Amino acid sequence: MVRRPGAARVRRGAFQHRRLTGVLVLLSKLLKGHVRRAVIPLAAALARLGITPNALTIAGLVLSLAVGVVLGLGYEVAGGILVLVAGLFDTLDGAVARVSGRVTVFGSFLDSTLDRYSEAAIFCGLLVLYTRQGRLTEVVLVYAVIIGSLLVSYARARAEGLGLDCEVGWLQRPERIALLGLGLAVGLATPVLWLLAALTNFTVLQRMLHVYRLTQAQDETQRDGR
Repeated sequence: MVRRPGAARVRRGAFQHRRLTGVLVLLSKLLKGHVRRAVIPLAAALARLGITPNALTIAGLVLSLAVGVVLGLGYEVAGGILVLVAGLFDTLDGAVARVSGRVTVFGSFLDSTLDRYSEAAIFCGLLVLYTRQGRLTEVVLVYAVIIGSLLVSYARARAEGLGLDCEVGWLQRPERIALLGLGLAVGLATPVLWLLAALTNFTVLQRMLHVYRLTQAQDETQRDGR
């Protein structure tokens, strides 16, 4: 039997990719778990004050609109800090819903929809800023990140509409917001935009591959049952 070195390299590369993906997903879940536990006391206090999850969702959108204005005016560091604060609202609304027993289907829909507007507002501010400064590379990068971010969310929503779980991939919304906010706050916006442009669109490919594998398994099961 003749061994094919090329095939072995492909298998090795696929294994390393799956291992790296698994590590990143695990780290992401651990980080989310720590953040969710950390905000529980604040969420409980807000719930006792009668603040609803939907009110926090809307407040997060308003803050994101303000962040877009701040960034458009050229205040990148302040905008980065505010991006992180706005991201906290994205965690708080869900936490308040859970501790107060107000988890609803409409609340989940509202949160997902307004999250898209929030991201669009922030990136619009960056587009205005970089267009005014004549920084074409950053304008293209922001556009690529917008496309990737929207498609990451769309791929999951479409998969779940087909009855498939699709919460996979390296760069979901919390990671995107954290990276963008930190990058702006410490003056590393351009390298972070390169990273976001690459990884958001790579996450879309990961989700497409994930759905392909799930549907292939389903199709094979259906064929075997005939």
